[in-house]
Amino acid sequence: MNRQPDAPRHVVATSAEAETVLRRLAREGWTARSGFALPDPSWDVGAARLVLHGRIADDDTETVQLAVLAAARGAGVVAICDSESPAGRALVDDLGRVGPVHRGIDGSDVIANLIPEQRALLDRLAAGDTIAAAAAAEFLSLRTANRRIAEARAMFGVRTTREAVLAYLRQRQRQPE
Repeated sequence: MNRQPDAPRHVVATSAEAETVLRRLAREGWTARSGFALPDPSWDVGAARLVLHGRIADDDTETVQLAVLAAARGAGVVAICDSESPAGRALVDDLGRVGPVHRGIDGSDVIANLIPEQRALLDRLAAGDTIAAAAAAEFLSLRTANRRIAEARAMFGVRTTREAVLAYLRQRQRQPE
């Protein structure tokens, strides 16, 4: 199977932030389209490198469903919404089941998006454990640990596990205790 890279999933607070993210994605070869409904009848649209964007109102569960369906089908999503509203929380939770979700324009809250397994694995890797040793210590299969680390690499926007650990440590140092 020829797997495409994971489509971007961003939840931002303002139109200006969305424009910044969309400009960056356009430079990376993504085609932006307003709205979350997909016109293509084929299921997997990942190869088209299409990113859908728009605003989601605080109680607009129908648009949340469209955005999540688009992400599940392989499209990128840039949603402008209040991530603390009921629709925003539902969107972040549901998109998180599809893959990593970045909040804001620079992914500055990546650590907040990591699941506890990813944090534990990154902590163990930072302490010098191998992935196999970290997986065993966290009672995870090696395959699951590798998937969790791959997801963390995607969230940090890096290619190697070493870079992910370094990015994790840098961001963890910046966070208040």
